[in-house]
Amino acid sequence: MSSGNGQQQLRKPFPVNWLLRLGWIAVLAYIVYASSRLNVSWDRLVAGLGYGGDFLSRMVPPNFSRWKLLLEGLIESLEIAVIASTLGILLSLPIGFLAARNMMPGWVSWSARALIAICRSFHPVIVAILFVKAVGFGALAGIMALVVASVGFIAKLFAEAVEEISLKQVEAVRATGASFANVIIYGVLPQVLSRFIGFSTYQLDSNLRNSTMVGIVGAGGIGGTLFAAFQRFDYDFVAAILLSIIAVIMLGEYVSGHARRVFE
Repeated sequence: MSSGNGQQQLRKPFPVNWLLRLGWIAVLAYIVYASSRLNVSWDRLVAGLGYGGDFLSRMVPPNFSRWKLLLEGLIESLEIAVIASTLGILLSLPIGFLAARNMMPGWVSWSARALIAICRSFHPVIVAILFVKAVGFGALAGIMALVVASVGFIAKLFAEAVEEISLKQVEAVRATGASFANVIIYGVLPQVLSRFIGFSTYQLDSNLRNSTMVGIVGAGGIGGTLFAAFQRFDYDFVAAILLSIIAVIMLGEYVSGHARRVFE
């Protein structure tokens, strides 16, 4: 930019922001303070590396001799993930629609959003512990925990997708005298269905991973087998379980990714 006297003024590419610098200094100071309170030290890290190396050496070679037990746990985790995802998808569709502020009265949308917020407030493992206390050990607790997680994720994104639709198509359907249900079916769903399918396939992939975690607290699946192997110091079998979980997760990632590409 030229000044009045014809001299060109150069602007600094990154102007000094002292408030931002003070903020970074405060963050670094807090990290140092929190690390000291939590007893985080390099000595513990170095010692942990040594223990970790010994632990990994005891995992080699993986022991697949108990493949029947391994397969049973993997199948149960897959069943938990599929059932929980299906129920979560069926519940998320109406809840997400009720949470859309452009389609529902304020008190309805806020009530639905409060329910979604509650579902999103806790990690699936925490929810699984609560359901284990409520219904006992087993797959039912894991299914219920992952249904809650599915509703929290899918319903939120579906509500946001509905709020972004073009209302012209909705009004055009209403102008024909269509019922409220037909307005939803022909005016709303065609605009968001592909995105809803994408959200659902992603959550199925996520539930497949989480189904291995909730088993650690007694909610069924391969996680229980993994925890028992750790308790027995059966590290070669632990390695076999971990490798099997990785293979299943990678397969699920491929299938869900392919499904998203098909429906996009």
